[in-house]
Amino acid sequence: MRATRAVGDRAFLVEVDSLDEVERLRRALADRPPTGMTECVPAARTLLLRYVDAGTGRAALLSELDEIEVPAPSPASEGEELRVPVRYDGADLDEVAELTGLTSAEVVARHTAARYRVAFCGFAPGFGYLVGGDPVLRVPRLPSPRVRVPAGAVAVADEFSAVYPRESPGGWRLLGHTQLPLWDAQRDPPALLTPGTVVRFEEVAS
Repeated sequence: MRATRAVGDRAFLVEVDSLDEVERLRRALADRPPTGMTECVPAARTLLLRYVDAGTGRAALLSELDEIEVPAPSPASEGEELRVPVRYDGADLDEVAELTGLTSAEVVARHTAARYRVAFCGFAPGFGYLVGGDPVLRVPRLPSPRVRVPAGAVAVADEFSAVYPRESPGGWRLLGHTQLPLWDAQRDPPALLTPGTVVRFEEVAS
């Protein structure tokens, strides 16, 4: 049985071993949601499952959850693709090139060559953590975060890529920016990047 913890009387936190398992279990729950489940919120090593009333049939719900078969890993290229146009003029592009031993042009080429998948969202509304990038571009966060990162900034940190949906502080390394609005409260849904979304970055002229 997967490790689970009650969160109040209407939710469970499921703990797994890896981000890959989070993604595969998320897809399995989307295909076969347990009885009464109303929401699944993935994170790096957990999934929060909300129910209509998890307190009344807790044992049955846990048994049903334990029987769900997790599918094999699938490539990030599966699914409809969201294209994000990017001007690669970020403040940290040259430093990322230096850290990786590449030229700036090679960093851009590798970043645009990959297909990404939104593993989970957090930090700010509409902020998606994208996995599936070139491992050569895995670089640490900044030693000291910036007080202000503009909306639309395209950035990398550790194993993730991301687009800042709104102006905020941030410690990721900036590669460029996009004019595509990632968050719009008047849109349904407001966020373009939701768990499972497949993303491809495209370079546009400065």
